[in-house]
Amino acid sequence: MKVLKFGGTSVGSAQRMREVAGLVHAPQLGRRIVVLSAMSGTTNALVDIARLLYAQDVAAATAGIEALRQRYHDVAQELLPGGHAPAAIGQLDQHFQTLLDLTTAPLSSDGERVILAQGELLSTLLFHRYVTQVLGHPAVLLPALDFMRLDQDDEPDAAYIREHLAATLAPHAAQQLFITQGYICRSAQGSIDNLKRGGSDYSASLIGAAVEAEEIQIWTDIDGLHNNDPRVVPGTYPIRELSFDEAAELAYFGAKILHPSSVLPARQHGIPVRLLNTMQPDAPGTLISSRTGSEAIKAVAAKDGITAINVKSSRMLLAHGFLRTLFEVFERYRTSIDMITTSEVAVSLTIDDPARLPQILEELRRFGTVEVDENQTIICLVGNLLQDAHGAAHAAFAALQDIPLRMISYGGSPNNISLLVNTVDKTRALLALNEGLFRKPSP
Repeated sequence: MKVLKFGGTSVGSAQRMREVAGLVHAPQLGRRIVVLSAMSGTTNALVDIARLLYAQDVAAATAGIEALRQRYHDVAQELLPGGHAPAAIGQLDQHFQTLLDLTTAPLSSDGERVILAQGELLSTLLFHRYVTQVLGHPAVLLPALDFMRLDQDDEPDAAYIREHLAATLAPHAAQQLFITQGYICRSAQGSIDNLKRGGSDYSASLIGAAVEAEEIQIWTDIDGLHNNDPRVVPGTYPIRELSFDEAAELAYFGAKILHPSSVLPARQHGIPVRLLNTMQPDAPGTLISSRTGSEAIKAVAAKDGITAINVKSSRMLLAHGFLRTLFEVFERYRTSIDMITTSEVAVSLTIDDPARLPQILEELRRFGTVEVDENQTIICLVGNLLQDAHGAAHAAFAALQDIPLRMISYGGSPNNISLLVNTVDKTRALLALNEGLFRKPSP
């Protein structure tokens, strides 16, 4: 069994859906589960509709629903010729009626999650009808809400997913192609929920782990994971192989092609993950597995929106338990720490979620003087640094000699050097690292 996930741009139009249908019918694939995101732009539109309903602007929300409905009617007409469109449009309208029904009363958080779930339900409905009715290929539509579930801690319930997915697949032992939704799931209480933005990658990895897939393929609109940010740095190139740990570091620290959590279930079960390009299906992409190469630094990623916090306290000197007490503040406010450095009298750390920052700072000031720097960026250098016998780390710092560094984290992982810079210096830093680490000298 293989699991193939296609992102929003890959299924963003009738033509793109036709192309994806051709890819998933490659004869060498064997038995496979296709996981689809919502069509590009749909989730943003649904987020806007929910925002308008929270603001009680029912007229604008209704107009947004009708505009989205018209877009899907147009796609259905183009994708499903020969009299197949009317029945599909009738099914699409059931989902849009669900949205309209939610405009009649103040929106709740449960209602918002119902709104956000419609995108994947719409895309899989259209794609399944195209494959089965227009192309005439057998395929089974698997409702993700029947087997994808969170536990009481809002984490994926792996045991439940494995058991219920097996039960969902059992009546279709002879079938080769299955289609399901990414992103959406149910809460531990059974209400509609989701795996947060980018969660379709996570869905694919969880499904792959549940069926013990031989490979998970993540299809997007870029040829694998690049060695630097192609939006900022010219001449980047795809990395052919990464280890699970290297890929997880890059995903967490800003590589947009991959959801940060998506590697974890695959790593736990040793399932290779292949990143491929829908627009260039013959390109090799990036293979993520338990193997790692000899390159000391393979790639650079950047994560914006970082806040740095510095706590100075004379009580820290030789005070056991101080760091534990400090970390408990962040635990109470459910705020993760990205980087940390310490000295005898100070601790510097970073967070990427400032939602509870005022409460956190109020508690931290009990320990001593607190300084805050916003608009920071973490630059992450990833590779096989355990075998850095060629001075790659030295080359990285040399490349950044003109860039002010706020913090450095090196040695906590054999795969990562993290550097904190002011966001205004990010582009200059990425370009300098590209020149210093990846630019081949002229012959």
